Amino acid sequence: MPGIEKSPDDWKYLLVESQGLQRKHDLDQVEQLDAFLANVQGRAYRIAQIATGSKEDALDVVQDAMFKLVEKYSERPASEWQPLFYRILQSRINDWYRRTSVRSRHHGSLASASDEQHDDPIQNRKDPHGRSPDEQLQTRSSMEKLQTALEKLPLRQQQAFLLRAWEGMDIKQTAVAMSCAEGSVKTHYSRAIHSLREALGDYWP
Repeated sequence: MPGIEKSPDDWKYLLVESQGLQRKHDLDQVEQLDAFLANVQGRAYRIAQIATGSKEDALDVVQDAMFKLVEKYSERPASEWQPLFYRILQSRINDWYRRTSVRSRHHGSLASASDEQHDDPIQNRKDPHGRSPDEQLQTRSSMEKLQTALEKLPLRQQQAFLLRAWEGMDIKQTAVAMSCAEGSVKTHYSRAIHSLREALGDYWP
């Protein structure tokens, strides 16, 4: 994950120093949280990048959300971390919108061709399914169209879609993450699906 420079030891150090964790049970909790953060950071970065249209701002948002989770909720059960983390992340994204007064959904592509070639670990990794370069190019084109369509969605629709479709969170978890009612999640998600289908046409999966 480019730019996210915190190592597992950094998270452990913060936990141990800030909360005085010494017992084996507590250290096991540190290991679990470290694994959770390592697993979630790439997708969280992508969500933040789509929302902000900026790599640097996305990195700041994700790092801040990670530290807030560690500081405030590290002692909560691991089953609660995902919705809590994404609630913090969405709050930070909303704060970013308020600070910058950005309302346009037209940020352009997420990355230039050179960025994709050098910086994007998702697009640069070896294809695990053994697809040909042409097939990979077609997949990449579809992803770029999806990302562009996502950028044009209203923020709440964007959040609902990404949390439900990308993160696999259920309606209740998504409502916690978005700090809204379950009915609102259903509405935002339904509208997002409708808009994306119209925007993507034949590219809709």
